[in-house]
Amino acid sequence: MFVFGNLLSGIAYIVNLLFEIYLWMVIIRTILSWIRPNPYHPLVRIIYGAVDPVTYRISKLLPMRAGMFDMAPFVVILIIIFLQHFLVRSLYDLAARLG
Repeated sequence: MFVFGNLLSGIAYIVNLLFEIYLWMVIIRTILSWIRPNPYHPLVRIIYGAVDPVTYRISKLLPMRAGMFDMAPFVVILIIIFLQHFLVRSLYDLAARLG
């Protein structure tokens, strides 16, 4: 059973890494909205393509604005932090019990 525990530990590590990358993409997207970069730059297009669909759905579900600021990226960051603490820690704990 230790092999399955090690597999779950590896999966938990990769999931945590993906959440961390996406968290930074949301932060970068928020900063980019303040400075208006070249929208045709490939890196900017990747970040917009990855973050905008999620924040758009959050904005439609919870139309929250604080003045000119859209609160959807903040909600996405909170969801990512929750999933990191709940899902990833649960996977690590399950891996520790099996290993």
